Amino acid sequence: MSAGLIGTMTSISSVSAAARDLASHGVAYASQIAGAAARHGLNPRLLAAVAAQETGGPASNAGRNIVGDGGHGRGLFQIDDRYHGFARSAAAMDPGANADYAAGLLAGLLRRYGDTRAALCAYNAGDPHARGTVTAWGGGARLGYADSVLRHYAGLGGGSPSFYDNKGVSMNLLGGLTTGLTTLVETGNPYVAAGVGAISAFSGGGAGNVAGNMGNAAMGGLNAADEAFQLSMYAEQMRHQEQMQMQSEAFDQMMDERSEQMRQVNTLRDVQMQQRKADDTITKKFIQTITE
Repeated sequence: MSAGLIGTMTSISSVSAAARDLASHGVAYASQIAGAAARHGLNPRLLAAVAAQETGGPASNAGRNIVGDGGHGRGLFQIDDRYHGFARSAAAMDPGANADYAAGLLAGLLRRYGDTRAALCAYNAGDPHARGTVTAWGGGARLGYADSVLRHYAGLGGGSPSFYDNKGVSMNLLGGLTTGLTTLVETGNPYVAAGVGAISAFSGGGAGNVAGNMGNAAMGGLNAADEAFQLSMYAEQMRHQEQMQMQSEAFDQMMDERSEQMRQVNTLRDVQMQQRKADDTITKKFIQTITE
């Protein structure tokens, strides 16, 4: 079995586990949130905490698929239609698409600022230093946006939120390399050594992260390929529609020309009939004159 396939299977398994974990904490649309988090390399609990802040409320981790903020906030993550074209599309009310868009925004902000709190503030207010929306929690606590999200995050069983969780990866890879070399010396078989080394590398605490990241990359590639395919199909459909439109216009023009020709023929025929009647009248008068 290839490493890519192993990574993809591991990633799917990790997404399912993350979805079950979120659902156990009362998160609605857990599978959509977990899938979006995996595609963008986010901590799924952090992404779920943002949804809980946006459409859940202080007493609930379950976000809702609603239109809010005076009609401008769309879907599970309340994407604002005044600033995001996506929010003006029908996809904005699809929980999976909404979660994916929000995850992309948050991942970009985390990469930009390198700090969870700053990224959350920017996600809400566009400013990494802003307090943002204030939420009233029980006990009289009034928390700014980032603090409120982090409180939801803690309620979801999270500790210190992180963008990527790769601790222990380097040590596991080093351990796997050492084990592989030792096996090579003992057996003289490079294939056995490679297998044992790989098992050792992927058996430690970072195995899920390494394989998961490989799986995320594979899933990202598949998503990109699917998007390219959809775009090509859309372009082909548009080209076909343009051809049909051109053919329809050409047919209409031909029919118009034919109608004009028929009109001219009918007009000429009418003129000929009128001329024939006039000729008949003249002939009758001439014969009448002769006979008299």
